[in-house]
Amino acid sequence: MLEFFINEGNEMKRIEHPLPNCWVNAVRPTEAETKYLIDELGVLPEFVKSCLDPEESSHIDFDDDEGQTLIMVDYPVEERNDSYYNSESFQYATAPLGVIILKDKIVTISLNENNILDTFSHNRMRGVDTKYKTRFLLMLMLRISQNFLLYLRRIDKLSNRTEINLHKSMRNKELFQMMRLEKSLVYFSTSLKADEITLNKIVRGKYVKMYEEDQDLFEDVMIELHQAEDMCNIYSNILSGTMDAFASIISNNLNIVMKVLTVITIVMS
Repeated sequence: MLEFFINEGNEMKRIEHPLPNCWVNAVRPTEAETKYLIDELGVLPEFVKSCLDPEESSHIDFDDDEGQTLIMVDYPVEERNDSYYNSESFQYATAPLGVIILKDKIVTISLNENNILDTFSHNRMRGVDTKYKTRFLLMLMLRISQNFLLYLRRIDKLSNRTEINLHKSMRNKELFQMMRLEKSLVYFSTSLKADEITLNKIVRGKYVKMYEEDQDLFEDVMIELHQAEDMCNIYSNILSGTMDAFASIISNNLNIVMKVLTVITIVMS
């Protein structure tokens, strides 16, 4: 899917064809759309390839000859699937999002539809203007960091609910859910650190031109990222401690059962 947007006043408007200072949004681009990005818009093939790599990590790349900058960032996603006992299981992961800054356009390329870009295209994010590429990028980073915080709160609530169920049942289903949440926090922690490194490179102004009026916005993004990192570390420690505690409880219960069985065996003998 290939969409074009431009600001008219304070609103983001969808347009049929790309114009100067517009935003080009490519979601799961087809082969023809990929060819259009490269041949018609002039996006470097290696930049498009990086954006379409699901294993690509957060980083910045710059091409002096073409004057193009690629900023890869990770954003959080929620994964649901039917698994153990046909119950709905939750796991969170991260996915790459590519932002390519051209001389007169800004291009975003992602493998999946996401509510972050939908927020921009549906005018639910104030202050976004396609003419100001640096501000657009920082607003995007701000939205991503806010989504990290949102999903971290969901993980905390789900962890607490799972722990309560685990007290009652001691079934494998709850243990598997706790393991999935622990894995989710590892993904989040890795991506948050990588995004912070990328953001620090942006503020140096070597790859993306920074303006004085964007300094406050940059500080807001950095505060949100640091808060998300701290929350991720705290929740990870709590979850790890909880898993260890339940492992000890299960081991202790097993020892008690084995003692009872041993006594019964001796009596029967």
